[in-house]
Amino acid sequence: MTQQLLLRYDTFDPAAHDAGAESRAAAGLTQLQLWREGAGSHWALFSLSDTARAKAWLATSGSLGQAPCEHHLLETL
Repeated sequence: MTQQLLLRYDTFDPAAHDAGAESRAAAGLTQLQLWREGAGSHWALFSLSDTARAKAWLATSGSLGQAPCEHHLLETL
């Protein structure tokens, strides 16, 4: 089984997303897909190698006001 993290952003800044690539990589996240839903929300799917580091990254992003508005930790079957 592999673990993945699905994120939803109501507002999305592509430049800020690109700038955060290093911190996501340090948290063990590897981007797999990026989607736009209609004219608003964006969804990003990441594989993750360490759940604890991913949760810490989410908490840090939230404290900086840059967190996704929704996230889901998933496992493939």
